[in-house]
Amino acid sequence: MAAISCSASDLQPLLAAAANATAAAQYICGRFDAVSNKFVDTAYAVDNTYLLFSAYLVFAMQLGFAMLCAGSVRAKNTMNIMLTNVLDAATGGLFYYLFGFALAFGTPSNGFIGQHFFGLNKFPSQSFDYGYFLYQWAFAIAAAGITSGSIAERTQFVAYLIYSSFLTGFVYPIVSHWFWSADGWASPARADNLLFGSGVIDFAGSGVVHLVGGIAGLWGALIEGPRIGRFDHEGRSVALRGHSGTLVVLGTFLLWFGWYGFNAGSFLNILKAYGESGSYYGQWSAIGRTAVTTTMAGCSAALTTLFGKRLLSGHWNLTDVCNGLLGGFAAITSGCSVVDPWAAIICGFVAAWVLMGCNKLAEKLKYDDPLEAAQLHGGCGSWGIIFTALFAKKAYVGEVYSGQPNRPYGLLMGGGGKLLAAHLVQIVVIVGFVSLTMGTLFFLLHKLKLLRISSEEEMAGMDVTSHGGLAYVYTDECNDPAMLKPGFVVSRTGPPTSAV
Repeated sequence: MAAISCSASDLQPLLAAAANATAAAQYICGRFDAVSNKFVDTAYAVDNTYLLFSAYLVFAMQLGFAMLCAGSVRAKNTMNIMLTNVLDAATGGLFYYLFGFALAFGTPSNGFIGQHFFGLNKFPSQSFDYGYFLYQWAFAIAAAGITSGSIAERTQFVAYLIYSSFLTGFVYPIVSHWFWSADGWASPARADNLLFGSGVIDFAGSGVVHLVGGIAGLWGALIEGPRIGRFDHEGRSVALRGHSGTLVVLGTFLLWFGWYGFNAGSFLNILKAYGESGSYYGQWSAIGRTAVTTTMAGCSAALTTLFGKRLLSGHWNLTDVCNGLLGGFAAITSGCSVVDPWAAIICGFVAAWVLMGCNKLAEKLKYDDPLEAAQLHGGCGSWGIIFTALFAKKAYVGEVYSGQPNRPYGLLMGGGGKLLAAHLVQIVVIVGFVSLTMGTLFFLLHKLKLLRISSEEEMAGMDVTSHGGLAYVYTDECNDPAMLKPGFVVSRTGPPTSAV
Protein backbone atom coordinates (compact mmCIF):
# COMPACT_ATOMS: atom_id res chain seq x y z
CA MET A 1 0.00 0.00 0.00
CA ALA A 2 1.57 3.26 -1.12
CA ALA A 3 1.65 6.22 1.24
CA ILE A 4 -0.53 9.24 0.33
CA SER A 5 1.63 12.35 0.08
CA CYS A 6 0.86 15.88 1.18
CA SER A 7 2.72 18.97 -0.08
CA ALA A 8 2.82 22.09 2.07
CA SER A 9 3.56 24.22 -1.00
CA ASP A 10 0.35 23.00 -2.65
CA LEU A 11 -1.67 23.52 0.50
CA GLN A 12 -0.34 27.00 1.38
CA PRO A 13 -2.33 28.97 -1.29
CA LEU A 14 -5.54 27.49 0.05
CA LEU A 15 -4.70 28.87 3.49
CA ALA A 16 -3.65 32.32 2.28
CA ALA A 17 -6.18 34.04 4.52
CA ALA A 18 -4.68 32.44 7.61
CA ALA A 19 -2.33 34.48 9.80
CA ASN A 20 0.53 32.06 9.27
CA ALA A 21 -0.36 30.05 6.17
CA THR A 22 3.06 28.44 5.81
CA ALA A 23 3.14 27.09 9.35
CA ALA A 24 -0.46 25.91 9.10
CA ALA A 25 0.22 24.07 5.84
CA GLN A 26 3.31 22.37 7.27
CA TYR A 27 1.43 21.34 10.39
CA ILE A 28 -1.52 19.89 8.48
CA CYS A 29 0.74 17.99 6.09
CA GLY A 30 2.78 16.66 9.00
CA ARG A 31 -0.34 15.28 10.66
CA PHE A 32 -1.60 13.95 7.33
CA ASP A 33 1.68 12.15 6.65
CA ALA A 34 1.62 10.59 10.11
CA VAL A 35 -1.89 9.22 9.53
CA SER A 36 -0.91 8.00 6.06
CA ASN A 37 2.10 6.15 7.47
CA LYS A 38 -0.13 4.50 10.04
CA PHE A 39 -2.31 3.18 7.23
CA VAL A 40 0.80 1.81 5.51
CA ASP A 41 1.89 0.13 8.75
CA THR A 42 -1.58 -1.32 9.17
CA ALA A 43 -1.56 -2.71 5.64
CA TYR A 44 1.78 -4.45 6.26
CA ALA A 45 0.49 -5.80 9.55
CA VAL A 46 -2.75 -7.11 8.04
CA ASP A 47 -0.97 -8.80 5.13
CA ASN A 48 1.73 -10.34 7.31
CA THR A 49 -0.83 -11.56 9.83
CA TYR A 50 -2.76 -13.18 6.99
CA LEU A 51 0.40 -14.85 5.70
CA LEU A 52 1.44 -16.07 9.14
CA PHE A 53 -2.02 -17.50 9.80
CA SER A 54 -1.85 -19.28 6.44
CA ALA A 55 1.58 -20.65 7.37
CA TYR A 56 0.16 -22.03 10.61
CA LEU A 57 -2.63 -23.76 8.66
CA VAL A 58 -0.18 -25.34 6.22
CA PHE A 59 2.04 -26.46 9.07
CA ALA A 60 -0.98 -28.06 10.74
CA MET A 61 -1.16 -30.29 7.66
CA GLN A 62 1.88 -32.12 9.07
CA LEU A 63 -0.37 -33.44 11.81
CA GLY A 64 -2.82 -34.46 9.12
CA PHE A 65 -0.08 -36.29 7.22
CA ALA A 66 1.03 -38.01 10.44
CA MET A 67 -2.46 -39.21 11.31
CA LEU A 68 -3.25 -40.29 7.75
CA CYS A 69 0.03 -42.18 7.48
CA ALA A 70 -0.39 -43.81 10.88
CA GLY A 71 -3.88 -45.01 10.08
CA SER A 72 -2.85 -46.31 6.65
CA VAL A 73 -0.04 -48.59 7.88
CA ARG A 74 -0.21 -51.66 10.06
CA ALA A 75 -0.11 -51.18 13.82
CA LYS A 76 3.40 -52.62 14.09
CA ASN A 77 4.82 -49.64 12.14
CA THR A 78 2.83 -46.81 13.71
CA MET A 79 5.58 -45.17 15.75
CA ASN A 80 7.99 -45.39 12.83
CA ILE A 81 5.76 -43.55 10.37
CA MET A 82 4.78 -40.87 12.89
CA LEU A 83 8.41 -40.26 13.83
CA THR A 84 9.31 -39.80 10.16
CA ASN A 85 6.64 -37.11 9.90
CA VAL A 86 8.07 -35.32 12.92
CA LEU A 87 11.55 -35.48 11.44
CA ASP A 88 10.36 -34.25 8.03
CA ALA A 89 9.45 -31.01 9.79
CA ALA A 90 12.54 -30.83 11.98
CA THR A 91 15.12 -31.84 9.37
CA GLY A 92 13.37 -29.81 6.71
CA GLY A 93 13.38 -26.77 8.96
CA LEU A 94 17.16 -26.73 9.34
CA PHE A 95 18.01 -27.52 5.73
CA TYR A 96 15.46 -25.12 4.30
CA TYR A 97 16.86 -22.42 6.59
CA LEU A 98 20.47 -23.11 5.63
CA PHE A 99 20.07 -23.71 1.89
CA GLY A 100 16.53 -24.22 0.66
CA PHE A 101 15.06 -20.75 0.90
CA ALA A 102 18.14 -19.20 -0.69
CA LEU A 103 18.07 -21.62 -3.62
CA ALA A 104 14.36 -20.99 -4.11
CA PHE A 105 13.94 -17.25 -3.59
CA GLY A 106 17.43 -15.77 -3.26
CA THR A 107 17.01 -12.80 -5.59
CA PRO A 108 18.54 -11.32 -7.64
CA SER A 109 19.51 -14.54 -9.37
CA ASN A 110 19.42 -16.38 -12.66
CA GLY A 111 16.49 -18.36 -14.00
CA PHE A 112 17.62 -21.70 -12.60
CA ILE A 113 18.77 -21.24 -9.00
CA GLY A 114 18.69 -18.62 -6.24
CA GLN A 115 21.87 -17.07 -4.93
CA HIS A 116 21.14 -15.08 -1.75
CA PHE A 117 19.71 -15.37 1.80
CA PHE A 118 21.65 -18.50 2.82
CA GLY A 119 20.92 -18.98 6.50
CA LEU A 120 18.53 -16.02 6.14
CA ASN A 121 21.50 -13.69 5.85
CA LYS A 122 20.45 -10.04 5.26
CA PHE A 123 16.89 -10.92 6.19
CA PRO A 124 14.25 -9.49 6.27
CA SER A 125 14.44 -7.34 3.17
CA GLN A 126 12.16 -5.12 1.14
CA SER A 127 11.08 -8.24 -0.75
CA PHE A 128 10.64 -10.82 2.03
CA ASP A 129 9.82 -10.92 5.72
CA TYR A 130 10.10 -13.83 8.16
CA GLY A 131 6.48 -14.84 7.62
CA TYR A 132 7.23 -15.60 3.98
CA PHE A 133 10.10 -17.92 4.98
CA LEU A 134 7.84 -19.75 7.43
CA TYR A 135 5.15 -20.18 4.81
CA GLN A 136 7.53 -21.55 2.19
CA TRP A 137 9.14 -23.89 4.73
CA ALA A 138 5.72 -25.38 5.48
CA PHE A 139 5.33 -26.10 1.76
CA ALA A 140 8.77 -27.72 1.54
CA ILE A 141 8.13 -30.18 4.35
CA ALA A 142 4.76 -31.05 2.80
CA ALA A 143 6.62 -32.35 -0.27
CA ALA A 144 8.83 -34.49 1.98
CA GLY A 145 5.78 -35.80 3.84
CA ILE A 146 4.26 -36.99 0.56
CA THR A 147 7.34 -39.04 -0.24
CA SER A 148 7.45 -40.73 3.17
CA GLY A 149 4.06 -42.33 2.55
CA SER A 150 5.24 -44.10 -0.60
CA ILE A 151 8.13 -45.88 1.13
CA ALA A 152 6.42 -46.62 4.44
CA GLU A 153 6.81 -49.89 6.39
CA ARG A 154 10.07 -51.04 4.79
CA THR A 155 12.60 -48.20 4.80
CA GLN A 156 15.62 -47.79 7.05
CA PHE A 157 15.38 -44.82 9.35
CA VAL A 158 18.66 -43.30 8.18
CA ALA A 159 17.30 -43.26 4.62
CA TYR A 160 14.42 -41.05 5.76
CA LEU A 161 16.86 -38.54 7.23
CA ILE A 162 19.01 -38.46 4.09
CA TYR A 163 16.23 -38.13 1.52
CA SER A 164 14.26 -35.59 3.58
CA SER A 165 17.33 -33.36 3.93
CA PHE A 166 18.15 -33.60 0.23
CA LEU A 167 14.57 -33.01 -0.91
CA THR A 168 13.86 -29.98 1.26
CA GLY A 169 17.34 -28.48 1.02
CA PHE A 170 18.04 -28.91 -2.70
CA VAL A 171 15.51 -30.61 -5.01
CA TYR A 172 12.27 -28.90 -4.00
CA PRO A 173 13.84 -25.40 -3.69
CA ILE A 174 15.24 -25.51 -7.22
CA VAL A 175 11.88 -26.56 -8.68
CA SER A 176 10.06 -23.85 -6.72
CA HIS A 177 12.60 -21.30 -8.00
CA TRP A 178 11.77 -22.21 -11.60
CA PHE A 179 8.04 -21.65 -11.20
CA TRP A 180 7.53 -19.32 -8.22
CA SER A 181 10.51 -16.99 -8.00
CA ALA A 182 10.30 -13.72 -9.89
CA ASP A 183 13.55 -14.75 -11.62
CA GLY A 184 12.50 -18.32 -12.49
CA TRP A 185 12.71 -19.28 -16.15
CA ALA A 186 9.10 -20.53 -16.21
CA SER A 187 7.62 -18.18 -13.61
CA PRO A 188 4.50 -16.15 -14.49
CA ALA A 189 5.93 -13.34 -12.34
CA ARG A 190 8.86 -12.64 -14.66
CA ALA A 191 9.07 -9.09 -15.98
CA ASP A 192 9.84 -10.32 -19.51
CA ASN A 193 10.61 -13.40 -21.62
CA LEU A 194 7.66 -15.36 -20.26
CA LEU A 195 7.54 -19.02 -21.27
CA PHE A 196 5.15 -19.13 -24.26
CA GLY A 197 4.12 -15.60 -23.34
CA SER A 198 2.49 -16.84 -20.18
CA GLY A 199 4.73 -18.70 -17.77
CA VAL A 200 3.36 -21.59 -15.76
CA ILE A 201 0.29 -20.91 -13.63
CA ASP A 202 0.90 -23.37 -10.80
CA PHE A 203 -0.66 -21.17 -8.17
CA ALA A 204 -0.26 -23.29 -5.04
CA GLY A 205 1.74 -26.24 -6.28
CA SER A 206 0.05 -29.17 -8.04
CA GLY A 207 3.39 -29.46 -9.80
CA VAL A 208 5.87 -27.75 -7.48
CA VAL A 209 4.73 -29.60 -4.36
CA HIS A 210 2.54 -32.57 -5.26
CA LEU A 211 4.19 -33.78 -8.46
CA VAL A 212 7.65 -33.34 -6.91
CA GLY A 213 6.71 -35.35 -3.81
CA GLY A 214 4.85 -37.96 -5.86
CA ILE A 215 7.69 -38.61 -8.32
CA ALA A 216 10.23 -38.77 -5.49
CA GLY A 217 8.06 -41.34 -3.71
CA LEU A 218 7.55 -43.25 -6.95
CA TRP A 219 11.28 -43.81 -7.37
CA GLY A 220 11.75 -44.73 -3.73
CA ALA A 221 9.01 -47.34 -3.86
CA LEU A 222 10.14 -48.71 -7.23
CA ILE A 223 13.74 -49.17 -6.13
CA GLU A 224 12.75 -50.71 -2.78
CA GLY A 225 10.16 -53.03 -4.23
CA PRO A 226 6.84 -54.04 -2.66
CA ARG A 227 6.33 -54.96 0.96
CA ILE A 228 6.51 -58.63 1.92
CA GLY A 229 3.12 -60.19 1.30
CA ARG A 230 1.75 -57.36 -0.87
CA PHE A 231 1.58 -59.74 -3.87
CA ASP A 232 1.20 -63.50 -3.59
CA HIS A 233 3.35 -66.11 -5.36
CA GLU A 234 1.14 -65.89 -8.43
CA GLY A 235 1.46 -62.11 -8.56
CA ARG A 236 -2.07 -61.35 -7.36
CA SER A 237 -2.63 -58.27 -5.23
CA VAL A 238 -3.08 -58.84 -1.51
CA ALA A 239 -4.50 -55.96 0.54
CA LEU A 240 -2.30 -54.98 3.50
CA ARG A 241 -4.86 -52.76 5.12
CA GLY A 242 -4.05 -49.92 7.49
CA HIS A 243 -4.95 -50.51 11.09
CA SER A 244 -7.11 -47.47 11.90
CA GLY A 245 -9.87 -45.91 9.84
CA THR A 246 -10.31 -43.44 12.68
CA LEU A 247 -6.82 -42.01 12.17
CA VAL A 248 -7.32 -41.92 8.40
CA VAL A 249 -10.46 -39.79 8.78
CA LEU A 250 -8.85 -37.55 11.38
CA GLY A 251 -5.84 -37.00 9.12
CA THR A 252 -8.07 -36.32 6.12
CA PHE A 253 -10.06 -33.62 7.91
CA LEU A 254 -6.88 -32.00 9.24
CA LEU A 255 -5.47 -31.91 5.73
CA TRP A 256 -8.75 -30.47 4.42
CA PHE A 257 -8.59 -27.74 7.04
CA GLY A 258 -4.96 -26.96 6.27
CA TRP A 259 -5.56 -26.90 2.53
CA TYR A 260 -7.33 -23.56 2.89
CA GLY A 261 -4.03 -22.10 4.04
CA PHE A 262 -2.25 -24.00 1.28
CA ASN A 263 -4.40 -22.67 -1.57
CA ALA A 264 -6.05 -19.45 -0.40
CA GLY A 265 -2.92 -18.48 1.55
CA SER A 266 -0.83 -18.58 -1.62
CA PHE A 267 -2.07 -15.09 -2.47
CA LEU A 268 0.41 -14.04 0.25
CA ASN A 269 -1.56 -10.86 1.02
CA ILE A 270 -5.20 -9.91 1.31
CA LEU A 271 -5.37 -6.11 1.39
CA LYS A 272 -5.35 -5.44 -2.35
CA ALA A 273 -8.04 -3.82 -4.47
CA TYR A 274 -8.81 -4.88 -8.01
CA GLY A 275 -9.42 -1.67 -9.91
CA GLU A 276 -10.78 1.33 -8.02
CA SER A 277 -10.49 1.40 -4.24
CA GLY A 278 -13.66 1.43 -2.20
CA SER A 279 -15.26 -1.50 -4.03
CA TYR A 280 -16.65 -4.63 -2.42
CA TYR A 281 -14.56 -6.68 -4.86
CA GLY A 282 -10.84 -7.19 -4.40
CA GLN A 283 -8.24 -9.80 -3.54
CA TRP A 284 -10.29 -10.76 -0.51
CA SER A 285 -12.98 -11.90 -2.97
CA ALA A 286 -10.46 -13.93 -4.97
CA ILE A 287 -9.31 -15.57 -1.74
CA GLY A 288 -12.89 -16.53 -0.92
CA ARG A 289 -13.40 -17.90 -4.42
CA THR A 290 -10.20 -19.94 -4.09
CA ALA A 291 -11.47 -21.50 -0.87
CA VAL A 292 -14.73 -22.37 -2.64
CA THR A 293 -13.02 -23.95 -5.67
CA THR A 294 -10.82 -25.97 -3.31
CA THR A 295 -13.89 -27.21 -1.47
CA MET A 296 -15.84 -28.06 -4.62
CA ALA A 297 -12.98 -30.07 -6.13
CA GLY A 298 -12.54 -32.13 -2.98
CA CYS A 299 -16.26 -32.76 -2.55
CA SER A 300 -16.68 -33.75 -6.19
CA ALA A 301 -13.73 -36.13 -6.04
CA ALA A 302 -14.94 -37.74 -2.80
CA LEU A 303 -18.44 -38.45 -4.14
CA THR A 304 -17.12 -39.65 -7.49
CA THR A 305 -14.79 -42.06 -5.69
CA LEU A 306 -17.58 -43.23 -3.40
CA PHE A 307 -19.88 -44.28 -6.23
CA GLY A 308 -17.08 -45.28 -8.59
CA LYS A 309 -15.59 -47.74 -6.11
CA ARG A 310 -19.09 -49.01 -5.31
CA LEU A 311 -19.57 -49.85 -8.97
CA LEU A 312 -16.11 -51.36 -9.35
CA SER A 313 -15.78 -53.31 -6.09
CA GLY A 314 -19.24 -53.42 -4.54
CA HIS A 315 -18.16 -51.62 -1.35
CA TRP A 316 -18.51 -48.17 0.19
CA ASN A 317 -14.82 -47.87 1.02
CA LEU A 318 -13.77 -45.31 3.64
CA THR A 319 -10.06 -45.15 2.81
CA ASP A 320 -10.70 -44.84 -0.92
CA VAL A 321 -13.12 -41.96 -0.38
CA CYS A 322 -10.61 -40.13 1.83
CA ASN A 323 -7.87 -40.59 -0.76
CA GLY A 324 -10.23 -39.49 -3.52
CA LEU A 325 -11.02 -36.32 -1.59
CA LEU A 326 -7.33 -35.55 -1.21
CA GLY A 327 -6.77 -36.30 -4.89
CA GLY A 328 -9.31 -33.61 -5.74
CA PHE A 329 -7.46 -31.15 -3.52
CA ALA A 330 -4.10 -32.02 -5.09
CA ALA A 331 -5.54 -31.45 -8.56
CA ILE A 332 -7.23 -28.10 -7.88
CA THR A 333 -4.15 -26.70 -6.15
CA SER A 334 -2.66 -25.46 -9.44
CA GLY A 335 -5.65 -23.54 -10.77
CA CYS A 336 -7.66 -22.82 -7.63
CA SER A 337 -7.33 -19.04 -8.02
CA VAL A 338 -8.11 -18.75 -11.74
CA VAL A 339 -11.09 -21.05 -12.31
CA ASP A 340 -14.79 -20.89 -11.49
CA PRO A 341 -16.39 -23.22 -8.93
CA TRP A 342 -18.23 -25.14 -11.66
CA ALA A 343 -14.88 -25.94 -13.30
CA ALA A 344 -13.50 -27.11 -9.95
CA ILE A 345 -16.29 -29.72 -9.81
CA ILE A 346 -15.09 -31.05 -13.17
CA CYS A 347 -11.53 -31.04 -11.84
CA GLY A 348 -12.48 -33.18 -8.84
CA PHE A 349 -14.58 -35.57 -10.93
CA VAL A 350 -11.72 -36.31 -13.33
CA ALA A 351 -9.15 -36.45 -10.49
CA ALA A 352 -11.10 -39.26 -8.85
CA TRP A 353 -10.98 -41.37 -12.02
CA VAL A 354 -7.30 -40.51 -12.51
CA LEU A 355 -6.56 -41.83 -9.02
CA MET A 356 -8.59 -44.99 -9.50
CA GLY A 357 -6.91 -45.57 -12.86
CA CYS A 358 -3.44 -45.04 -11.42
CA ASN A 359 -4.19 -47.47 -8.60
CA LYS A 360 -5.34 -50.11 -11.07
CA LEU A 361 -2.19 -49.59 -13.12
CA ALA A 362 -0.06 -49.86 -9.98
CA GLU A 363 -1.60 -53.26 -9.21
CA LYS A 364 -0.93 -54.47 -12.74
CA LEU A 365 2.71 -53.39 -12.49
CA LYS A 366 3.08 -54.80 -8.93
CA TYR A 367 3.94 -51.37 -7.59
CA ASP A 368 3.39 -50.96 -3.85
CA ASP A 369 2.65 -47.56 -2.31
CA PRO A 370 0.98 -47.93 1.12
CA LEU A 371 -0.62 -44.48 0.97
CA GLU A 372 -1.16 -44.27 -2.80
CA ALA A 373 1.03 -41.15 -2.57
CA ALA A 374 2.62 -41.37 -6.01
CA GLN A 375 -0.73 -42.08 -7.65
CA LEU A 376 -2.56 -39.41 -5.68
CA HIS A 377 -0.04 -36.57 -5.69
CA GLY A 378 1.75 -37.47 -8.90
CA GLY A 379 -1.22 -38.54 -10.98
CA CYS A 380 -3.78 -36.06 -9.70
CA GLY A 381 -1.16 -33.31 -9.52
CA SER A 382 -0.37 -33.84 -13.22
CA TRP A 383 -4.06 -33.71 -14.09
CA GLY A 384 -4.40 -30.48 -12.10
CA ILE A 385 -1.62 -28.86 -14.14
CA ILE A 386 -3.39 -29.77 -17.38
CA PHE A 387 -6.79 -28.78 -15.97
CA THR A 388 -5.53 -25.26 -15.22
CA ALA A 389 -4.32 -24.87 -18.81
CA LEU A 390 -7.79 -25.84 -20.03
CA PHE A 391 -10.09 -23.91 -17.68
CA ALA A 392 -8.19 -20.80 -16.49
CA LYS A 393 -10.51 -17.81 -16.91
CA LYS A 394 -9.22 -14.67 -18.62
CA ALA A 395 -10.57 -12.22 -16.02
CA TYR A 396 -9.15 -14.17 -13.07
CA VAL A 397 -5.76 -14.63 -14.73
CA GLY A 398 -5.59 -10.88 -15.31
CA GLU A 399 -6.39 -10.14 -11.67
CA VAL A 400 -4.09 -12.67 -10.04
CA TYR A 401 -1.23 -12.21 -12.51
CA SER A 402 -1.53 -8.53 -13.28
CA GLY A 403 1.05 -6.48 -15.14
CA GLN A 404 1.06 -8.54 -18.34
CA PRO A 405 -1.84 -7.61 -20.64
CA ASN A 406 -3.22 -10.24 -23.02
CA ARG A 407 -1.67 -13.10 -21.07
CA PRO A 408 -2.74 -16.54 -22.43
CA TYR A 409 -5.46 -18.34 -20.48
CA GLY A 410 -7.37 -21.62 -20.64
CA LEU A 411 -7.68 -23.44 -23.96
CA LEU A 412 -11.34 -24.34 -23.42
CA MET A 413 -12.08 -20.78 -22.31
CA GLY A 414 -10.88 -19.37 -25.64
CA GLY A 415 -7.33 -18.55 -24.60
CA GLY A 416 -5.42 -20.66 -27.11
CA GLY A 417 -2.88 -23.39 -26.53
CA LYS A 418 0.12 -21.46 -25.23
CA LEU A 419 -0.70 -21.98 -21.56
CA LEU A 420 -1.21 -25.70 -22.19
CA ALA A 421 2.19 -25.87 -23.88
CA ALA A 422 3.84 -24.19 -20.90
CA HIS A 423 2.15 -26.61 -18.51
CA LEU A 424 3.19 -29.67 -20.48
CA VAL A 425 6.75 -28.38 -20.26
CA GLN A 426 6.33 -28.12 -16.49
CA ILE A 427 5.26 -31.75 -16.17
CA VAL A 428 8.16 -32.96 -18.30
CA VAL A 429 10.87 -30.96 -16.53
CA ILE A 430 9.63 -31.82 -13.02
CA VAL A 431 9.43 -35.53 -13.81
CA GLY A 432 12.87 -35.42 -15.42
CA PHE A 433 14.63 -33.38 -12.75
CA VAL A 434 13.15 -35.22 -9.77
CA SER A 435 13.82 -38.57 -11.42
CA LEU A 436 17.44 -37.60 -12.03
CA THR A 437 18.05 -36.34 -8.50
CA MET A 438 15.83 -38.37 -6.19
CA GLY A 439 15.99 -41.51 -8.34
CA THR A 440 19.78 -41.36 -8.21
CA LEU A 441 19.74 -40.79 -4.45
CA PHE A 442 17.45 -43.75 -3.75
CA PHE A 443 19.53 -45.95 -6.09
CA LEU A 444 22.73 -45.03 -4.24
CA LEU A 445 21.09 -45.72 -0.88
CA HIS A 446 19.97 -49.08 -2.22
CA LYS A 447 23.48 -49.97 -3.43
CA LEU A 448 24.95 -48.92 -0.09
CA LYS A 449 22.34 -51.11 1.68
CA LEU A 450 20.96 -48.07 3.49
CA LEU A 451 17.47 -48.12 1.98
CA ARG A 452 15.45 -51.20 2.86
CA ILE A 453 15.26 -53.01 6.19
CA SER A 454 15.82 -56.77 6.48
CA SER A 455 12.95 -59.19 5.94
CA GLU A 456 13.09 -60.17 9.63
CA GLU A 457 12.66 -56.56 10.71
CA GLU A 458 9.85 -56.05 8.23
CA MET A 459 7.94 -59.08 9.49
CA ALA A 460 8.38 -58.12 13.14
CA GLY A 461 7.50 -54.47 12.55
CA MET A 462 9.74 -51.44 12.84
CA ASP A 463 8.23 -50.22 16.10
CA VAL A 464 9.71 -53.22 17.92
CA THR A 465 12.98 -53.50 16.03
CA SER A 466 13.89 -49.80 15.68
CA HIS A 467 11.88 -47.75 18.15
CA GLY A 468 11.88 -49.63 21.42
CA GLY A 469 8.42 -51.12 21.52
CA LEU A 470 4.88 -51.15 20.19
CA ALA A 471 2.77 -48.04 19.71
CA TYR A 472 -0.21 -49.63 21.42
CA VAL A 473 -0.04 -51.36 24.82
CA TYR A 474 -2.68 -54.05 24.93
CA THR A 475 -1.78 -55.90 28.16
CA ASP A 476 0.43 -55.55 31.19
CA GLU A 477 2.77 -58.01 29.52
CA CYS A 478 3.87 -55.15 27.30
CA ASN A 479 6.10 -53.99 30.13
CA ASP A 480 8.07 -57.21 29.78
CA PRO A 481 11.52 -56.50 28.26
CA ALA A 482 11.08 -59.63 26.17
CA MET A 483 8.58 -57.72 24.07
CA LEU A 484 11.32 -55.45 22.82
CA LYS A 485 13.14 -58.30 21.08
CA PRO A 486 12.79 -58.74 17.31
CA GLY A 487 10.33 -61.40 16.37
CA PHE A 488 8.09 -60.91 19.40
CA VAL A 489 4.42 -61.53 18.73
CA VAL A 490 1.67 -60.15 20.97
CA SER A 491 -0.20 -63.19 22.26
CA ARG A 492 -3.19 -61.43 23.76
CA THR A 493 -5.01 -58.36 22.52
CA GLY A 494 -7.54 -57.78 25.24
CA PRO A 495 -7.49 -57.00 28.96
CA PRO A 496 -6.47 -59.86 31.25
CA THR A 497 -9.41 -61.95 32.36
CA SER A 498 -10.04 -62.22 36.06
CA ALA A 499 -10.31 -65.59 37.82
CA VAL A 500 -13.83 -66.76 38.51
